[in-house]
Amino acid sequence: MRAVVRNRVVRRVAGTLGTLFGVAVFVFVMLRAIPGDQITAGLGTEAAALTPAQRAALEHYYGLDQPLVTQFFSWLGNMFTGNFGYSARNQQSVLDLTVQSLPVTFELAVLSIVLALLIGVPLGMVSASKAGAPRDAVGQAVSLAGLSIPAFLLATTLLSISAASFGFNPNGQGFATLLEDPLLNLQQMVLPALVLGFGIAAPILRTTRAAVLEVRSHDFVRTARAKGVPERRLQVRHVLGNALVPIVTMTGLQFGYLLGGAVVVEQIFSVPGIGRQVLLGIQQKEYAVVQSTVLVIALAFVLVNLLTDVLYRIIDPRVRAS
Repeated sequence: MRAVVRNRVVRRVAGTLGTLFGVAVFVFVMLRAIPGDQITAGLGTEAAALTPAQRAALEHYYGLDQPLVTQFFSWLGNMFTGNFGYSARNQQSVLDLTVQSLPVTFELAVLSIVLALLIGVPLGMVSASKAGAPRDAVGQAVSLAGLSIPAFLLATTLLSISAASFGFNPNGQGFATLLEDPLLNLQQMVLPALVLGFGIAAPILRTTRAAVLEVRSHDFVRTARAKGVPERRLQVRHVLGNALVPIVTMTGLQFGYLLGGAVVVEQIFSVPGIGRQVLLGIQQKEYAVVQSTVLVIALAFVLVNLLTDVLYRIIDPRVRAS
């Protein structure tokens, strides 16, 4: 048994390292494939006035004169020592920027997931309670709207309506962290969390509906109903309890997506999250910012998947026994 567990851990660690290395190679190559470099992005049209000696000096300063293989392994080696690079635009180390932005994105992701679960799970159960009925049609319409409405369109619409009609635009006051001003922070997070939560609620709703319908067809549900188990207890404890694994799977995937995929919403609402940090790094061709931040996002995604696997074993005894 110990050998099985040890082999499973070794495989998981090897898979994680392989995934992170693949992400590092992909991001490194794609950034170099984009036209321009950090010198051109930083100086703009003034870069054309540089003499060959000045450009060579700047390339040496940024390490662009080294072979690509040397640049890659130099950056990767620095990552292992905690040196994520330096942002000339912000005059800060990438590690400091990430420490500031990652908690912001994590908070936004948690709020969005909570809202998505509050919307998706109840509506999914209601839809599954009578497939084909009007309530099911309403649930399907909500999920279709969540999947089809682009986040940038919903975000700009909500922001415009709240600011123009209600004078509510806390994001225009400068971002406040949860520790600095909890009330203002929650006000600034509510609209982006609603936008992201509505989009994520759609797949959670559909997953809940499908899982509940599948569990309701089992014999133990009919037996429990025949024994007189109250309907609410039957739905919550027996049906939903046995349908949690696919719901947890979908929730974990969506949470991992939010850690790096909320860039558009963060930009619209001026939320200084980690996705916005990557976007600004790409615009300025700051290779160290983009490469190191994306690798942190990939690591966070892997850790979320690991936590999801742990939750499997807590929720489902069959997984725990395998």
